[in-house]
Amino acid sequence: YYALGAAAAATVCVVDYRTLARFSLVLYWGAILILVLVLIPGIGAMRFGARRWIDLGFFQFQPSEFAKLAFILAQAHFLSRPVEEMKLLRNFLKGLGLLLLPFALIMIEPDLGSALVLVPTTFVMLFVAGAPKRYLFRLVAAIALLAALFLVDVLLAPPQWQLKLHDYQKTRLLVFFGVDYKARPGATKAERDALARKQWDDSHNVRQAMISVGSGGLFGKGYRQGTQNALGYLPRGVAHNDFIFPVIAEEKGFIGSVAVLVLYGTVLLTGVRIAGRARDRLGKLLAVGVVTLIFSHVFINIGMNLRIMPVTGVPLPLLSYGGSSVLVSLMAIGLLQNVYIYRKTY
Repeated sequence: YYALGAAAAATVCVVDYRTLARFSLVLYWGAILILVLVLIPGIGAMRFGARRWIDLGFFQFQPSEFAKLAFILAQAHFLSRPVEEMKLLRNFLKGLGLLLLPFALIMIEPDLGSALVLVPTTFVMLFVAGAPKRYLFRLVAAIALLAALFLVDVLLAPPQWQLKLHDYQKTRLLVFFGVDYKARPGATKAERDALARKQWDDSHNVRQAMISVGSGGLFGKGYRQGTQNALGYLPRGVAHNDFIFPVIAEEKGFIGSVAVLVLYGTVLLTGVRIAGRARDRLGKLLAVGVVTLIFSHVFINIGMNLRIMPVTGVPLPLLSYGGSSVLVSLMAIGLLQNVYIYRKTY
């Protein structure tokens, strides 16, 4: 997948990004169509309680990953209009409208992490495009208010008033906020003990991730010598994808962890520099969208491993196992390179 991704990135670099942008709406609606198809039983494959993949036999295709890149292309193309037009409320709302459709379809799968990374990407692109700050402040305030009401409902409201969530989604929020599981009135000691064991089990992944990160020390325990991973305390089903960072931290220690962050920082700073050197609004917005998307993935993934973010299924770009993630990450980096290559042809 690295080889295929590198070839795809090189292919993306061949065609001027302005030419690619002309087909952005075709790619966007193609991505929407595939997001709809994956929800259909018999087409979308059900795994771990979610319908996020299309099984092609040789490849588990994850449409939400490719939809992120199609969305950035379409959003950048739309927002590249003159700044004066971006001051109109209808264009601001159209920009949000481009977000809502893929966001809703990805949430239905459900894939909360992939849906959430589209939100900061949209916000930053709107900001760079010159959307009025009063619109952006109102948008942030509305999102913050909805998030607060959602958390109050999930964490504090009586069961009959709570929003319907998948059990694992509610569990992740309860674990993150350290909310004790409450037994029903009149529960027996055995029932309370069972509930306490369930709470302990539900926080297992996060707890083992923290132990893995903390036990690596300065230089780590050595390649494949990390006890949490090798002995299976960090579950084998997640150690190679969502929880890859604790494996690196345990085996390579603080030095290895910092090296990973430095490498991501280099990619992100390079992307910011490319955005600054872009000669037109389209190139700037494409670069900003890609940088924000990668940063969101890195922040959420590493944040959940350090317990500063709730656990979500967001891969760590270019490190987590997953062919779709690797392909899209390299294609996104290829798009950044494209903006840099053709910056002088404007």
